Amino acid sequence: MKRFTSWLSLLVFSFFLVSCEYNNEEELYGNAECDTSNVTYAQTVKPILTASCYSCHSVSNANTFGSGINLETYSELMIQINNGKLVGAISHSPGFTPMPQVGAKLDDCSIEKIKAWINEGAANN
Repeated sequence: MKRFTSWLSLLVFSFFLVSCEYNNEEELYGNAECDTSNVTYAQTVKPILTASCYSCHSVSNANTFGSGINLETYSELMIQINNGKLVGAISHSPGFTPMPQVGAKLDDCSIEKIKAWINEGAANN
């Protein structure tokens, strides 16, 4: 009987061990906390660009560090949006230079907010 109990305990333990799997909420359900409604240039997109892009792609640094690409003004940003390079670069898509080059890729929520703003017409609001 003791042997049967040991085998049964081992079987139950093995079942729980195999059935356990670590998943975080974002992997299971996507980023539910990423609100892409009411995304604006001034309140959403510009702060992301300021924090992650302007160190190289500002008016004062674009020629020195940013290959001449300035994202600080709306009109210059629209050039990179219209030619598809902004989304390709921040998404690290094949065929594009991944941005930022120094530091980690933008978080998925920031990328989704920028994409949502562009898909809504990229208004200067």
